[in-house]
Amino acid sequence: MRARTLNACFVLALSLGGCANALSSGGSGAVSLWPAVDIPAQVETAPVGTARADAADDPAIWRNAADPAASLILGTDKKAGLYVYGLDGQVRDFVAAGALNNVDLREIRRADGSTMVLVAASDRTDRANPRVAMFALDGARAKLTALGTQPFLPSGHAPAEAYGFCMGGPLGADELARAYVVLKDGEVAESRLIDRAGTIVAEYVRSMKLATQSEGCVVDDQARHLFVAEEDVGIWRFDLNEAQPQTQSFARVGEESSLVADVEGLAAARANGRTILVASSQGENAYVVFDAGSGARLGRFRIAGGSIDGTSDTDGIELALGDFGPQWPEGLFVAQDGNNAPEAQNFKLLSWQAIRTALELE
Repeated sequence: MRARTLNACFVLALSLGGCANALSSGGSGAVSLWPAVDIPAQVETAPVGTARADAADDPAIWRNAADPAASLILGTDKKAGLYVYGLDGQVRDFVAAGALNNVDLREIRRADGSTMVLVAASDRTDRANPRVAMFALDGARAKLTALGTQPFLPSGHAPAEAYGFCMGGPLGADELARAYVVLKDGEVAESRLIDRAGTIVAEYVRSMKLATQSEGCVVDDQARHLFVAEEDVGIWRFDLNEAQPQTQSFARVGEESSLVADVEGLAAARANGRTILVASSQGENAYVVFDAGSGARLGRFRIAGGSIDGTSDTDGIELALGDFGPQWPEGLFVAQDGNNAPEAQNFKLLSWQAIRTALELE
């Protein structure tokens, strides 16, 4: 996250519609901004333990199919480790695991036929030798068990810093999932996660490359597309069906996308036959909703109003659809709050139904 200050003309433009072409971002030209609808958060998590620092970063959501209201939120403190929260925002577990930046999870089937919730995160503890930290989540007990860390770059690779992280479904036989680590310089390293004699290991497959600092990523399993946020440029799409996926521009900062750099967290979920993609437009404290297939911009919102403070400078986000209990009948959206003063940073929870209704989405 790189904090940015809005100039006075931009603030005036938001309220009065003036200075429409005054803001430029990342050298890409004027930003065409759709109005952003204010939607209040319904719940916030307890603050992370690292105070007075840019610490909270990225969330993941586990849906408890047997008891949706008992679903869980995972959230990183990138100075200290990984939290488990209930949907009431209270801490259920914490693992001191070092500098974990981005987190994702998948329900997988092991080689012995058993199933587990695999949680994995980019590990920046060693800034020159990036690794992936893995955990097993016991959903019934809301507890994490550390499974160790795995290197994911080929031997002889230059020193690099792990940054973004996401997982997708398996693309080949004998795989548990695919893992994507976004290095800070824009390289995206893809690995197969496999079960080798009872140990989950990362086996490097290939790399893709963006030109500058990138972090947020998400996989559309339906289309087998990987989306990556290049912070000052926009969102790129990679077709994972290709032997060597090429960069395809999806939405550029300042080109009718309503994205304002930095472009940070990305989240995706299937709804009514299409994949919804949400991006954190950090430079304007907003979130832009797209149709992941067509690239159409569907709406824009901020987290503001109500009895809970809103969000600003958001890094990671997550979206999961389905029944999460009476408070979240259609799904759940979670966003990191970069300025939760006077307390430490935390995460805000919103009902997808509230977002869908406010944006008049089908």
